Amino acid sequence: MVNKLWQNGKNLLLRRQTGILSAAFVIMVAYAASGILGLLRNRLLAGSFFGGAEHQLDAYFAAFVLPDTVFQLLILGALSAAFIPVFTNYLRRDQSEAWHVASAAMTGILFSFLLISAVLFIFAVPATRLLVPDFPPDLIRLTASLTRIMLAGQFFFALSAFMTGILQSHHRFLLSALAPLLYNLGIIIGIVALSPVIGIYGPAVGVVLGAFLHFIVQLPLALKLGFRVRFTADLNHQGVRRILRLMPARTVTLGLGQQLDKIIATAVASSLAAGTLAIFNFARQLYILPVTMFGATVGQASFPALSRAREDGRDRFTATIAMTLLQLLFFSFPAAALLLVLRVPAVRLAFGARQFPWEATLLTGKAAALFALAIPAQAGSQLLTRSFYAAQNTKTPLITAVISAASLIFLVKGFSAWTDIGILGVISAIAISDIVNFFLLLALLELRVVPGLIKSFIRPLSKIIFATAVTAVMLWIPLRLLDQFVFDTTRTLPLIGLTATVSFIGMGIYFLLAKLLGIAQLESVLRLIRRLANWRQILSESSATLAPQPTETPI
Repeated sequence: MVNKLWQNGKNLLLRRQTGILSAAFVIMVAYAASGILGLLRNRLLAGSFFGGAEHQLDAYFAAFVLPDTVFQLLILGALSAAFIPVFTNYLRRDQSEAWHVASAAMTGILFSFLLISAVLFIFAVPATRLLVPDFPPDLIRLTASLTRIMLAGQFFFALSAFMTGILQSHHRFLLSALAPLLYNLGIIIGIVALSPVIGIYGPAVGVVLGAFLHFIVQLPLALKLGFRVRFTADLNHQGVRRILRLMPARTVTLGLGQQLDKIIATAVASSLAAGTLAIFNFARQLYILPVTMFGATVGQASFPALSRAREDGRDRFTATIAMTLLQLLFFSFPAAALLLVLRVPAVRLAFGARQFPWEATLLTGKAAALFALAIPAQAGSQLLTRSFYAAQNTKTPLITAVISAASLIFLVKGFSAWTDIGILGVISAIAISDIVNFFLLLALLELRVVPGLIKSFIRPLSKIIFATAVTAVMLWIPLRLLDQFVFDTTRTLPLIGLTATVSFIGMGIYFLLAKLLGIAQLESVLRLIRRLANWRQILSESSATLAPQPTETPI
């Protein structure tokens, strides 16, 4: 019996997921589990360091920024737009050559990463002083020390990122999607086991442990698929040169689109009250969870289908983008409404440890509400960006990233000069710039790649927005009534009951309105729910996709 369970589990981890539906389902479930574990991680951080050590928690979050920026720009920039498509192309033609390209690319990129990390390690103090200029000297030194520790974690992440690229190129999504669970588990171990002994250094060591687990869980399958650890200096290879040519545009796009907001928020928060940077990161996590579940998962899983649709012609490409975008927005709009209305209960459940003060809860709730306004735009941008990449256009996303970054800087300066709302002004600027980026991507995709895209989905999108607006209003009414007359929300279990009940009512209203308005995406959801009873089939090889079949229309 035990052997059978082991074999079934092993087969599940090694199985291919070939369609958008199966791949996105795998990634979405794993990311949801990782997101829940991440909420537990931050609840433990809030409980351990709020109530007297908020400044240390600010240092911890600030220490993430520089190592993570180096990783995002150098490693993810190489993988997302360069390594995976080039490596996959070689896999189809010559596997031995593909593994040579992988080894050579990994060697060159990791060497560059280690060189930059060494410079950052040596100059951690002045680099930290530039990032958080208003931190006091002792907090700058603490942040620099934590930065040096986290650089080790980013090295394991760099190795792990290549394992992820190799696995996903072979259509193995499950292990790489489960790896973040182990990362969060490593940090939780550091908080629980080490923080009582070494304080804020405990979760920092947990970051290194989690990153190592993130890498080591993927390594055996990569080795099974044919990867061998070979450090090969062959930068003149045609495949490696192609990777290096594709990297810069994606790297700058990542830096402007995903890192600039954290850098600006960290710098601004350094001049505000202790705990402000932690509150920013707590609220951002509530925002990132639905963006990741609906934007990153569908965008990541749809990339191969978008590439195939592009080869089939413009009409097929337009239909694929329109249907997938509508399905993504069908989920992300009500997710935004839920977070907007249930912001305070969500913050209390996620971070409401006894030491987390009520004032911090209210500020985190306001920050989460502002972030919620940008959830559909940020999730949609994930797909639109990959649509450009599928069309072999990396310059346009770069242009939109530059424009949205300029708008972010302008808005932050404007809010700082004209208002006195602190970190909420920064978050407002981030939300507006995310929305600007989405509409720029959409308009340029219409103008340069797929004319007729907007017309094909504007009517069903208006129905989704209307259903979401009605749902948000209908959510607020039972929330107030149940909070006042039914649930004693000073205790955790009634608070869970309130949140679950209101969420259930809200989604019921949303699905009912979707049915009455004839929103086609509802049928896709119902088909998926029916298939969940046969979840083994979803996780197996499947030709099902979230994009329309050739005989289907985009609306």
